[in-house]
Amino acid sequence: MNAMMLLAGILLLLGIASSKFSARLGMPMLVLFLAVGMLAGSEGLGGIPFEDYSLANSVGSVALALILFDGGLRTSLASLRLAWRPALSLATVGVLLTSVLTGLAAMWILDVPLLYGMLLGGIISSTDAAAVFSILRTSGVKLPERLAATLEVESGSNDPMAIFLTLGLVGIITGTASSAAALFLLFLLQFGVGAAVGIGMGRVAAWAINYMNLDYPGLYPLLALAFSLLVFGLAAVLGGSGFLAVYLAGIVLGNSPIVFRRGIRFFHDAAAWLGQIVLFVMLGLLSFPSRLLAVAGSGLLIALVLILVARPLAVTISVFPFGFRLRELAFISWVGLKGAVPITLATFPLMAGIPGSEALFNVVFFVVLVSAITQGWSLTLVARWLKLARPADPAPPVSVEINALRHVDGEIVEYTVAPTARVAGQLLRNLALPDEVVVTLIVRGEKVIIPRGATVLQPGDHVFVAMRTRIKPLMDQLFDPEAGALSFAPDLQLSFHAESTVGQICRFFGLPCPMESTVPVGSLLPPDGTGRRARLGPFLIAPGDEPDRVTLIYAPDAETVGAGNSHSPALPGDIGATLR
Repeated sequence: MNAMMLLAGILLLLGIASSKFSARLGMPMLVLFLAVGMLAGSEGLGGIPFEDYSLANSVGSVALALILFDGGLRTSLASLRLAWRPALSLATVGVLLTSVLTGLAAMWILDVPLLYGMLLGGIISSTDAAAVFSILRTSGVKLPERLAATLEVESGSNDPMAIFLTLGLVGIITGTASSAAALFLLFLLQFGVGAAVGIGMGRVAAWAINYMNLDYPGLYPLLALAFSLLVFGLAAVLGGSGFLAVYLAGIVLGNSPIVFRRGIRFFHDAAAWLGQIVLFVMLGLLSFPSRLLAVAGSGLLIALVLILVARPLAVTISVFPFGFRLRELAFISWVGLKGAVPITLATFPLMAGIPGSEALFNVVFFVVLVSAITQGWSLTLVARWLKLARPADPAPPVSVEINALRHVDGEIVEYTVAPTARVAGQLLRNLALPDEVVVTLIVRGEKVIIPRGATVLQPGDHVFVAMRTRIKPLMDQLFDPEAGALSFAPDLQLSFHAESTVGQICRFFGLPCPMESTVPVGSLLPPDGTGRRARLGPFLIAPGDEPDRVTLIYAPDAETVGAGNSHSPALPGDIGATLR
């Protein structure tokens, strides 16, 4: 036991150390983790014998659950709304088409029966979440929001289809699932039970985290971890997809108002890294380089068909109706990364005792290596070549957090000022910010700046803003124009200083009216009668709770009360435009 713990510590340290070389070499970390495992394996320098496919399947499932749960925690509802239609099409139709096309090629290349070729196609048909999450978030580039969301949601939700195809074909080959009714039931269970358990238990987890009132803050991340394992196991026991369930539970929990949110996310980010290291090092231990060399020729041909033919055709057919540009379709096709899921699925035929399954496993492993090295290594270059990437925002050198053991209607959010943001180059005193928003800290390079009215916000500044939670979508748009489509809540009411100018208010909301207008918004109200209102674009201007305040109410279809506009100053430009 002591020797095993020593060995585990050494492999973990090597896995972590390899992440530093990954950034310098531009190589995907999963490839380096695999390399560490292969070097430590029975045919490597370590000479560690490991060929327990059942244990590898179990450990791999747990690691993938951690990775998918963390991915769900970081998937916003806004991204999900943008991407769920094309992502769902890719996760179902795209996976099926990829499986069929690759399976037909494998049947011819390997000279095996049709069912065996289709089994291999099903195993390697899905895009791997661990690989996509890892590479997209460490690539150093930022993709358009809809494109990035589609890739992440697809990779997190396409495993049930691959599992259905793999288990269904294993059942047909072994004679345990020979009827169409049995296959249809398996399909419904994988998607239906997985989705129901994930969404339902995600809500239960959010309720439990908020109301269990734990005495020690460090227990909250562990409570979330317990629910992630519970969700995965419950869905699997009921016959559904644990992978889909744990990803959806992460999305529900990550978008719920929970206590100790930042601590939970930090913990599960570390847990996902641990899962990746353990998973890929273990899979490296499971490989035998001599066996991989024996299938190199056929494996390379199958990989080329998969990467250059099957995936692009599947993407074009399943995603073309959703309005992606040609270069975006090309990039989605290239990010068909394979990783841990195909290797884990390749253990199913081995455990079922299907003849020739060892050769099948070796081919799958070789295809994954080719995909990870070629597609993973070149992802950033392809994104730049297709002009889809911009440099990722630098990480702030400091962090600010509200650690609340009760849910509070507020948070401190860190923004990086985009060059084209509406706040870029503006004095703080010239920004009309609602009373529910305060700029608390600015970090420029390694310098901490205390905000003053004369402070100019420069591109690249890290700005920490304290705000009410409901204001966050508006602030997202103010600092980053690519934050997503702007929409206003029907009951939105915000209080501003009456001396804020029309131009400043328009800048805050992104209204199509003149920024140079210096007319105070309070002067639009008539001097007599507190019940009278004026209009500014889709907003009604009403008197505030205090004499020096006005309230802006989102009411694009409401009429002004009284003759409020009749003696308001004339304003240049179009201030009557309504945002929809």
